[in-house]
Amino acid sequence: MIIPVILSGGAGTRLWPLSREMYPKQLLPLISERTMLQETALRLRGVEGAGAPIVVCNEAHRFMVAEQLRTIGVPAAAILLEPVGRNTAPAVALAALKAESLAPGATLIVAPADHVIRDTAAFRKAAQVAVAAAAEDKLVTFGVVAHAPETGYGYIRRGAGAGPAFPVAQFIEKPVLAKAREYVESGEYYWNSGMFVFKAARFLTELERFAPAMLAAARASLAAAKSDLDFIRVDKAAFEACPSDSIDYAVMEKTRDAMVVPLDAGWSDVGSWSSLFDSLPADEQGNVLRGDVLAHDSTDCFVHATSRLVAVVGLADHVVVETKDAVLVAPKTKVQDVKELVSRIKKSGRSEAGLHREVFRPWGSYDSIDFGDRFQVKRLTVKPGAVLSLQMHHHRAEHWIVVSGTARITCDDKVFLLSENESTYIPIGSRHRIENPGKVPLHIVEVQSGSYLGEDDIVRFEDNYGRQGTNT
Repeated sequence: MIIPVILSGGAGTRLWPLSREMYPKQLLPLISERTMLQETALRLRGVEGAGAPIVVCNEAHRFMVAEQLRTIGVPAAAILLEPVGRNTAPAVALAALKAESLAPGATLIVAPADHVIRDTAAFRKAAQVAVAAAAEDKLVTFGVVAHAPETGYGYIRRGAGAGPAFPVAQFIEKPVLAKAREYVESGEYYWNSGMFVFKAARFLTELERFAPAMLAAARASLAAAKSDLDFIRVDKAAFEACPSDSIDYAVMEKTRDAMVVPLDAGWSDVGSWSSLFDSLPADEQGNVLRGDVLAHDSTDCFVHATSRLVAVVGLADHVVVETKDAVLVAPKTKVQDVKELVSRIKKSGRSEAGLHREVFRPWGSYDSIDFGDRFQVKRLTVKPGAVLSLQMHHHRAEHWIVVSGTARITCDDKVFLLSENESTYIPIGSRHRIENPGKVPLHIVEVQSGSYLGEDDIVRFEDNYGRQGTNT
């Protein structure tokens, strides 16, 4: 049996302000109408013999991951929640251990959730070659055929062989430009894709040999894991003790059985705004324009508008990205520095590094549309059939006005319906909740007032999503 493993733990900070810690690039529709996670899941589902995927993701993203898979009809075999990031090798160790419990002898196809592959048919053909090699107990990686001397990627040098899979002669770190040119001209080097195929048991055997402490920590954290709705919560203490390392460093560079399958399928890791620009079709002026954008006398620019009109004049080779709460303007030659900019934002204590103005929850979302001294206004969207936790606040009161849909309201011992243009008041200290009993989204304007309006001023008594007892 073939089990896809989707790694969805990255933050994608180089694509700020669209991609943020709590809503990273793999959960965004950057290339098509589907998110990158959805595109990855559908691509892997089409590999012959592939079953339901195992997804390894950040605990904070769990509901969005589950919802995005549900909407495309790809149920997960398991969604493993990482309490902390420990790089790719421990994440794959968790997936391999889980796969062995589900289907002993399974072959894994490991892929990050945030890569672009234009030619799906070519990928699936290469995947079958890799699966055949894995059947011979090889550990296989995909080497992307290098069409340019990129310095942002690691490289793989292939060894002698007849193909279509070749022994790996060497893994090479990101090179300087002159070396990258040599590699591309030789034809013996590929970009390191970060995708792998191997038997779960074979990977675990090699991990036991080369990184036993990592495997032991992964085993302990999964053995002590707890089920939470559709998720598996890996034990935090055990996983925090796990060494952090990539699959390349932990296993692939040390094993004698590494193989590489060439892949020429329009691959990109979309690691920066410039690489996203290269992955999208441009207009006659070489511009990629998304959203409500007007460009005059501008060439080779990427301009993305999320919530308002963005107009540019006289720009060349620039990136302009607008969201509801932040705007980025940068030359394309400087977009790699966005990661450093995000680091400065975090150090300053600002929320824009991690959160968008619109925050997604398992029941829907809220958008903070206005705030001031002792008040805040939010727009709530509650999905059909969804219900917020039964909760109370120590420092704020709330007014709710139904804009559209029907709400079932609980306020202390009262339960009642509110329809469009009706409102209610929730005093400080009252137990309350909102439910959408209808078949269309419920939209509510919430006006908060009080001495403290932070999101941590919440006590949950009941929650359909396993968050009772928490204040986040």
